[in-house]
Amino acid sequence: MFEFDQYLGFLAFLTILTIGFWLMIFLLTFVIPYWIGGALMERLKEMREEKKASRLNS
Repeated sequence: MFEFDQYLGFLAFLTILTIGFWLMIFLLTFVIPYWIGGALMERLKEMREEKKASRLNS
C-alpha cells in the first residue's frame, strides 16, 4: 500500500495537522479571551483614571 518514505510523509502530515488542531483549540479557548479581557480591564482602568483626573482639575 505505502512505501516507507510515503509512510513517513503521511505520519509527518498527521503530526503537523494534530499539532495545528490543538494549537488552534488552545488559542481560541484560552489565549484570545485572556488577551481581550486584559485589554478591556486596562481600558476601564485608564477611563477611571481620566475621570478622576478631570474631577480633580475642575
